Amino acid sequence: MLGELNQNQINNLLSSQVLGKIACSDGNQPYIVPVTYTFDGEYIYGQTNEGTKLEILRRNPKVCFEIDCMLNVRNWQSVIVYGKFEELAGEAAENARNILFNRVYPMMTSTTLHTYGHEEMGKLDDGTRVKTTMYRIKITNVTGRFERE
Repeated sequence: MLGELNQNQINNLLSSQVLGKIACSDGNQPYIVPVTYTFDGEYIYGQTNEGTKLEILRRNPKVCFEIDCMLNVRNWQSVIVYGKFEELAGEAAENARNILFNRVYPMMTSTTLHTYGHEEMGKLDDGTRVKTTMYRIKITNVTGRFERE
């Protein structure tokens, strides 16, 4: 059975995941990348470093954001968010970082199991996990679909 998710189901799915894909365009070429995110019921929050994605988003803040949850090809849910990229600074950026990290960090595998460059001479270093720019997506429209057997 194919169907549409209602708003409550959409919010639940957005809240239950931490990995999505953000799509943007420079007017000539679409660009899509996976991002770690969190959803607070109103905005989608993320972080990024300087690069292609941020350059495009600054020039054209219209974005599309997608998440999905798939058990198999006949049992899945998907949400597409249309919105506007907003770069954050100061206190707004720190608040966004707290929202993101309080949601994402508890889901990460402990660095005591595998350090992968986050530990130097016995001292934990989370500096590589913190990116320079915090942002949020102001949601203008959202759709959700599902299939289940």
